Amino acid sequence: MLFQPTAAALNHLLTQSGWALQRLVVHAGKTARFTIAPFVFSYNIQNDGTLRASAADVSADASCTIPPSLLPRLAVHDETAFAQIESCGDTALLTEIFYLSRHLHWDAAEDLSRVTGDIAAERIVQFAKTGQQYIHDTAFNLSQALAEYWTEEYPLLTKSTHVADFVQQTDKLRDDVARLEQRINRLSNPENSC
Repeated sequence: MLFQPTAAALNHLLTQSGWALQRLVVHAGKTARFTIAPFVFSYNIQNDGTLRASAADVSADASCTIPPSLLPRLAVHDETAFAQIESCGDTALLTEIFYLSRHLHWDAAEDLSRVTGDIAAERIVQFAKTGQQYIHDTAFNLSQALAEYWTEEYPLLTKSTHVADFVQQTDKLRDDVARLEQRINRLSNPENSC
């Protein structure tokens, strides 16, 4: 099976958490299919809650089609990305799949501790998280600096307050024009004014 390693990786996550296997046991015997163009992954749920890769042409109880462009957003648990997944089939199984995709997390420190020991693994994971946060903060600060530059120094963008003021002034002008039009109509037709 070409996609057997994906089943092994998912089974590792499921067994690492423990609670996830118990949630899948009730769906034993069912098949879930995931289409991420150009690949199709099908998994059969075993009696112990683990997954076994199955042929892509096997009929599925639940099916999800995920555009490849959603993968980065799903990786960071962007809730709006979950709504863009096309799904059909067994709603109870789909509910379980979406629940697991939101709440199942890899415990990297546990896996790393087998190689480096507990203390080193925790420090390596903490260092990685700190680095990730640093990259996130740097990207956020850079975007803020560019936004400020493009609104203040080299105005390519408009401040939201300026847009709101423009919209308010446009609304006021529209209302003034409507009142002026009514007044002109009343003055031009004196017999209609009471």
